[in-house]
Amino acid sequence: MAEIWPLHDLEIRTPRLLLRPIRDTDIPDLVAASLAGIHEPEVMPFAVPWTRADPKALALGTAQNVWRHRAELTKDDWSVGFAILHDGEVIGRQDVSATHFADLKTIETGSWLTQRVQGHGFGKEMRAAVLLWAFDHLGAERAETAAMSWNAASAGVSRSLGYQPNGTRKMVIAPGEVQDSSKFLLMRSELVRPDWELEVSGHEAVAALLGVS
Repeated sequence: MAEIWPLHDLEIRTPRLLLRPIRDTDIPDLVAASLAGIHEPEVMPFAVPWTRADPKALALGTAQNVWRHRAELTKDDWSVGFAILHDGEVIGRQDVSATHFADLKTIETGSWLTQRVQGHGFGKEMRAAVLLWAFDHLGAERAETAAMSWNAASAGVSRSLGYQPNGTRKMVIAPGEVQDSSKFLLMRSELVRPDWELEVSGHEAVAALLGVS
């Protein structure tokens, strides 16, 4: 399978976590982790309010989102969704995306963790993992991310890794529902590197798939 789809064999390891591009066998566990709760019902941290869907629609939407990113991946426009595993259990998702990466050397990230494991530093660890992969293995020079302005936890992760504020924008979450989103920018030289080493396997073929020479 890896000869057909190189992302199948990519693995990124930190001291506590395994990050691997989402496999079909991970999808039911991703659905279960999201249905167990990601955020309090009175707030919405996502630009698309997918967590408000009923369980059956959320499950189908999760699968379709994973498959769509695979089917639409090109060297000029790609998004890799990683399943986050802790002690063999899927606890969340970390996405890394880019357009015209060969020229812009810029990635964007987004993520979530099931509520039960929040507050233990996993969010920072998994973000650091994909930043190290992007900067040190793909050759990225910039990383962008965003968080709703009320989301202090997400903004705190960004600041702790060296991101700087990069403006704000208003977002329509649903008709009549508008939120302010804070944007952040991280230059490769400004990354606050963790005190652990990242382990990456299966990267070479992935680099070629993503148009990295």
